Amino acid sequence: MSRTSSKHKKTAKNQASGTGYWANAWFRLKKNKGAMISLAVLILMVLIAIFADIVSPYPYDLQNADHAFQTPSKQHLLGTDNFGRDILSRIIHGGRISLLVGFSSIIFAIILGGLLGALSGYYAGAVDNIIMRSMDILMAIPGMLLAITLAAAFEPGLNNVIIAIGVAEVPIYARVIRSSVLTIKGQEFIEAAESIGASDARIILRHIIPNCMAPIIVQATLGMAGAILSVAALSFLGLGIQPPTPEWGSMLANVRQHLTTYPHMAVFPGLAIMITIFALNILGDGLRDALDPRLKN
Repeated sequence: MSRTSSKHKKTAKNQASGTGYWANAWFRLKKNKGAMISLAVLILMVLIAIFADIVSPYPYDLQNADHAFQTPSKQHLLGTDNFGRDILSRIIHGGRISLLVGFSSIIFAIILGGLLGALSGYYAGAVDNIIMRSMDILMAIPGMLLAITLAAAFEPGLNNVIIAIGVAEVPIYARVIRSSVLTIKGQEFIEAAESIGASDARIILRHIIPNCMAPIIVQATLGMAGAILSVAALSFLGLGIQPPTPEWGSMLANVRQHLTTYPHMAVFPGLAIMITIFALNILGDGLRDALDPRLKN
């Protein structure tokens, strides 16, 4: 009896602190083979991107006109481009840029959109109307079109691409977090914090936003896939990362005139984009199932 009682007390304590929820979510995620394989693929890609200078067989900007347009071989596993640069090395370094832009733009969107959504949901009234109508205006513009407009308004470059894609994603996170805040702010622990005189900023930052993390994590995983597609599209249009810095979208743009004669120059960067987006989408679906409170045991 004492062991059972102790076990129930420990379980209740974990659930009260939130530990039980996250442990249960991780257990459910581990049972999803597709999500775990996708997570392993993404971790591998991140590690390769971090250690790109060590992993890549050649410098990404090393040109050799004598080796131009080579098909895959032992010397160049994925072949070379029109300047004789090793495609594998450029894909590896391009992954660093694509993942960096995808991650940074989503963090930017979460911070700005999260703050706006939390303020909107917590204060309601006029504040809610002003913020949400502003978000409605942004959402009326297709995200890709908004990103293109913002990128075209500034000089092409890494920081401006991150801001352009991040701003286009802000309304999504503002709405997700506002919805969560409206659900959470009426709960007892928020009323308890208010009763002891906690400031609005403390309640929002310490109590409300941490309890909105589950939908944020799911949306961020899926949003990062969209952000990587966006940076590839911007670079393909010449509004993103500029040559000679490698980026998967710009690599596809450079091969347009050689597509029929040397398709390998487009196939491998395209596969890199496809694998990354596919892994993020599968992981996002797995996280959504694992973090859904309705599926808790």
